[in-house]
Amino acid sequence: MSKKLLLPLGVVVLLLGIAAFSSMFTVYQTQQALVLQLGEPRRVITEPGLNFKMPFIQNALFYESRVLNLDPPVERVILSDQKPLQVDTFARYRIVDPLRFYQTVGTERTANSRLAVIVNATVRGILGNVNLASVLSEERATIMVQIRDQVNQEARRFGIDVVDVRIRRSDLPDETSQAVYARMKSEREREAAEFRAQGFEQAQRIRATADREATVIEAEATREADILRGEGEAERTRTLSDAFGQDPDFFEFYRSLKAYEEAINADTSLLVIPPDNEFFRFFNDPTQAPREAPLTK
Repeated sequence: MSKKLLLPLGVVVLLLGIAAFSSMFTVYQTQQALVLQLGEPRRVITEPGLNFKMPFIQNALFYESRVLNLDPPVERVILSDQKPLQVDTFARYRIVDPLRFYQTVGTERTANSRLAVIVNATVRGILGNVNLASVLSEERATIMVQIRDQVNQEARRFGIDVVDVRIRRSDLPDETSQAVYARMKSEREREAAEFRAQGFEQAQRIRATADREATVIEAEATREADILRGEGEAERTRTLSDAFGQDPDFFEFYRSLKAYEEAINADTSLLVIPPDNEFFRFFNDPTQAPREAPLTK
């Protein structure tokens, strides 16, 4: 074969190799492909493996078959009780119809932009009908399901299936937080004052009951003491009477000694009376003292 024929043959082989190489493409397990011919969709490939296309006039566009992430910007929402809330959400979606996805949004970047608007609008619409207590309670799961279903209805026209929509974080604005904290503080102070008032009232009631019981106990004790004292005085008088009846002389002498003890002491040791006074009869002559007039205290 002459050299003149080798060159064209080599060119032909090279072109055939380039055409064969450009006609083959591989779809991986995490991908799905859309074959385009001059910009027009021709077929959708969702199964992984080696595939073929017409070289030069057809090309393959690949999309993810895995779940994709969407993080919309933080949205300010006004709840039904007129409380503002800074809501940070995230969404997870999957491309289930590559042909419709290509025809409506084209790229994942455009899809994320369009879907973020839908998510934030849906969050504003649904949270605008609930109050703060519902968002912070167990009702939050039901609210998230409502948001996901509504977002999914609007996202289906893009060939997208929304797997989940969640509120990552919900915060009150700074000015609202300060107002809420102030209100919580005043509420706790009011409750503390109420508890203190109740405690003071209960203490007063207990103190009054204790004082009343103490007064009753003291009165009972005084009454019993008076009774015992009276009984003791009566017993003393009866004993003295018995003793006086048994030995009047000794009793009179004993009474005189008691009178001396009380009259002559450290405080009143000075007596101005004549020495022959009846009071000192036992000093003068204890054996001859008259018994007719017994000394009384």
